Amino acid sequence: MVQFNPVVEDKQSVWDSLGIPPRGSELYALLNEGLSFEVFIQIAELTQLDKKEVANVIHLAPATLARRAKAGRFNREESDKFYRLTEVVNAAVELFENDINAANQWLKRPAKGLDGKKPIEMLSTSAESEAVLDLIGRLEHGVFA
Repeated sequence: MVQFNPVVEDKQSVWDSLGIPPRGSELYALLNEGLSFEVFIQIAELTQLDKKEVANVIHLAPATLARRAKAGRFNREESDKFYRLTEVVNAAVELFENDINAANQWLKRPAKGLDGKKPIEMLSTSAESEAVLDLIGRLEHGVFA
């Protein structure tokens, strides 16, 4: 008798790979305390953006970035920006069924549903981030208009 043994892949979420809880009191405490500088490096690697591009995406001045590197931690507002970036990247990775390369390519291309803007450039405000997440939700459900 032939037995079927399916292979179950252990696919880490973006949250897991960065060591950030996706929600709950642990997340809130971590954001209020400030994310470690290591998260910045991990996000750059994950998104395949260089560090300068990641800093531009979240509007972090080079001098501020240098101070945070020295301190080893970001402040609450900067951590919240990283949270928004991570939330969008995670949603894109889920949209592309855990294909990080496809998700990264999509994030860097103009999207009709965002008036021709690149999703990665739509993270300056909560409203813009929500627009990207809304578009991802519509794409997941086949609603293109």
